[in-house]
Amino acid sequence: MYKIIGTVKSRAARAIWMLEELGTPYEHLAAPPRSAEATSVNPAGKVPVLIAEGIAITDSTAIIQFLADRHGQFTKPAGSLDRARQDSLTQFLLDEFDAPLWTAARHSFVLPETLRLPAIKDSLKWEFERSQKTLVARMGAGPYLMGEDFTVPDILLTHCLGWALSAQFPINEDRLKAYSKTVRARPAYQRAMAR
Repeated sequence: MYKIIGTVKSRAARAIWMLEELGTPYEHLAAPPRSAEATSVNPAGKVPVLIAEGIAITDSTAIIQFLADRHGQFTKPAGSLDRARQDSLTQFLLDEFDAPLWTAARHSFVLPETLRLPAIKDSLKWEFERSQKTLVARMGAGPYLMGEDFTVPDILLTHCLGWALSAQFPINEDRLKAYSKTVRARPAYQRAMAR
C-alpha cells in the first residue's frame, strides 16, 4: 500500500487525486511542509512525499507520473509521439503556470519578510495571463488537454487553476474556465478535495 504525506492545501492534492483516480488503496498522513513527518522522509521538508515499497518519492509531478506509469492509466505510452506531446504539456504547465504561482507564494509568505518583493506579483500575473492564451491554442479538441483522455497534465492544470483563483491570479480564457468546471466534476477530484 502507498503512503502519501502532505495536505490537500498543498501540491500533495495532485498525488492524492491521482491515487483516487486509480482507485488504489493508500494511507494519507496530512502533515504540513517542514513538519517532523515530512522532514523524516525528505530532508527539504517539502510535501508531497509518496512512500512506495519503503522508498520515498518527492515532487508532485514525479509522483503522479510514476503512479500513472506504474498502473498504466492516465498517461500515454513512453516513447510514443502522444507521450512526447503529453510531456511537453506537462513541462509547459510547470514552467508557465506552476512556476509563477510558486514564485508569488514565495514572495507572499514563504520567504523571510525582508526578502519578499510584493511588486513581483504584477509581472507574474501578466506572464500567467499570457500563458493562458498559449495553452488554449495547444489544447486538444476533447474535454481534456490530450483530447478525449484524462492524463497527468490535466491534474497539474486543474490544480494550478484552483491555486490561481486563491492567489487572485485572473483566469481570463473562457475555455479554461469551462475546462476547470468539467474536470472538477470528476468523482475522484471530489473525493480527494474532501480529505
